[in-house]
Amino acid sequence: MPKKNYFFTSESVTEGHPDKVADQISDAILDTIIGNDPNARVACETLVTTGLAFIAGEITTNCYADIPSIVRNTIKDIGYTRAKYGFDYETCSVITSIHEQSQDIAMGVDPGGAGDQGLMFGYACDETEELMPLSIMLSHKLAMKLAEVRKTDVLPYLRPDGKTQVTVEYKDGEPFRIDNIVVSSQHSPDITLKELKEDIIEKVIKPIIPTKLLDEEKIKYHVNPTGRFVVGGPMGDTGLTGRKIIVDSYGGVGRHGGGCFSGKDPTKVDRSGAYMARYIAKNIVASGIATKAEVQIAYAIGIAEPLSILVDTGGTSKIAHEKLVKIIRDNFDFRPNAIIERLNLRRPIYKKTAAYGHFGRNDSDFTWEATDMAETLKKAAGL
Repeated sequence: MPKKNYFFTSESVTEGHPDKVADQISDAILDTIIGNDPNARVACETLVTTGLAFIAGEITTNCYADIPSIVRNTIKDIGYTRAKYGFDYETCSVITSIHEQSQDIAMGVDPGGAGDQGLMFGYACDETEELMPLSIMLSHKLAMKLAEVRKTDVLPYLRPDGKTQVTVEYKDGEPFRIDNIVVSSQHSPDITLKELKEDIIEKVIKPIIPTKLLDEEKIKYHVNPTGRFVVGGPMGDTGLTGRKIIVDSYGGVGRHGGGCFSGKDPTKVDRSGAYMARYIAKNIVASGIATKAEVQIAYAIGIAEPLSILVDTGGTSKIAHEKLVKIIRDNFDFRPNAIIERLNLRRPIYKKTAAYGHFGRNDSDFTWEATDMAETLKKAAGL
């Protein structure tokens, strides 16, 4: 029997978090290459630490990409512009180790097969207008607000690194109130914790959290819980591409296949398959067939057709499971090339996916967020 009364927590991180710095660099390189060579093969990994960005991977392309400049411009855009932050775009070293994709893999991918084996999940629910779980959406919005008040000098003492976390209390299976909020932000050494906490609550948290979910007598705010966060970014913690896969997806709601998204061209089904699974799950919920949906797709390297497709609505579907699966198979083509074409994925759209989540975003380039199949599915279901 499904649980009805419980607490659920999700986290997000800002664009200045070292893992997200790495993701954005990988996707900025991908964008530059795919913008000039839409059929390029890119698998780009980044490591950042004090004074160093190391780029490695497999790239096959007919264009030239000035990787050091891409790396430095990305770091600059994020906000690491001063050496006193322990990491900055002008003085950091950029080291590259790039080679071409294996021909053994290419011989299976070139005809349209999947770029790797693996399993991908997509999820949607009716808790928010974005059809995302509430805890991850609020965490993302807090992280975005943290970056906004820093970049617009509302809180000029903030620095790029930061994390957010939201715990939602559920009653009868529905969001009831926000139980606690955690915001940790890197800052200059001359601001007091008291000032920072007051500013974060008033200028970051309260503009974002819906008042109907706030009970000021019960909610707990944790702002910079250690009391100090001056050393941060790649100086405080090494960052790696693909180390925030739950932040990138659904905040721990539903399952995850384990593969990251950033730095990968769309022949890699870790990325394109996960986008397709979200597209289908979101259209199922938007159609009214179910109030939540999780879609799993599994592939074998070099084979175009998926090995399995699973649709799980957690008992909320208005139609039989077998009918829903048939409707999905009848209306969606799961072959990698078909996914790439349907979602128009051979474009330089990826850097902006690399912070604040790949799903639930109101951006026309995020084609997997469209609900253009909702009416088709609704009619096929007879609703």
